[in-house]
Amino acid sequence: MQNLTDLPENTTSSTNLSVIMKVCVVIPFFIVFLFFILLTLCTFASHRQFFDSSRYILFTYMLINDSLQLLSSVSLFLLVMGSVQFAIVFCAPLLFVSTATFLNTPLILCTMSLERYVAIFYPLHRPAIWKPEWIWIIILSLWIISCILPTVDFVLMRLKPNVDILSTPVLCKTVVLNASPIQALFKVSLNGIFFAVVAVVILFTYIRILLETRRMRQDRVSVRKALHTVLLHGFQLLLSMMAFSQPVAELFFVQGVYLSQADMYFIYFFCFILLPRFLSPLIYGFRDESLRSYMKKVTPCYCARTDRHKEITK
Repeated sequence: MQNLTDLPENTTSSTNLSVIMKVCVVIPFFIVFLFFILLTLCTFASHRQFFDSSRYILFTYMLINDSLQLLSSVSLFLLVMGSVQFAIVFCAPLLFVSTATFLNTPLILCTMSLERYVAIFYPLHRPAIWKPEWIWIIILSLWIISCILPTVDFVLMRLKPNVDILSTPVLCKTVVLNASPIQALFKVSLNGIFFAVVAVVILFTYIRILLETRRMRQDRVSVRKALHTVLLHGFQLLLSMMAFSQPVAELFFVQGVYLSQADMYFIYFFCFILLPRFLSPLIYGFRDESLRSYMKKVTPCYCARTDRHKEITK
């Protein structure tokens, strides 16, 4: 992952004001997202029937992965904003989690698209691996695949001669681990192949479900819902892939729009790292009527209103 928290240090008062404004933009979104995550997980924990469906299990897994991604990314963002320096041995785990969860997102989107494909085409004879009691094998496989790239980063890591991994304080940025040009080229190539494969799989499932929608005369509603779900997966994947267009955008827009490099980094960090994670659980959660009805029952406002209604009717 290209860490979009690589913001240069600045000491002027105008830059300090810019840093405060950026933090004030990120933190409220982050708090709202965590509230929704806790609300959704509380709903799942209170109604065990959701875990009888592979779809909801994968959705829960996506929420947990996005939470880890945001926690690590926002932590890196705040550390760099505050110019906090510490040893690489403490920085590396944050970078590892941030990169692994970033790569895990397209894998989850791909898996959820395939799950909808299997549900439509094999409703009565679903393969065992896609059943709720075995879906954890797929989830474990996704984690292993997503950890390959950050593991390679550690293996290929080449530090400067005057940098000690245990004691030298540094800004926690990916450039600390990706100093070699060969390493950077390897990452770009692997990311390109990675996202291309996922895009092909999502496109394949979308076309097949689209053709099935035109062919089927019965149960078109569920098929169309699956089609819209896969389309949303493709849109979210596109947002994630846009994060890799940051060097090209710098070349065309920084001079024309008079944006500083720090502002450009922040725009990409917010739009293509944070925003897809903010939107995806909201989109998938509130689109589901069953989940939405249960979530209303566990919201504090709904519970308080229900208690008042009971007191009035007594």
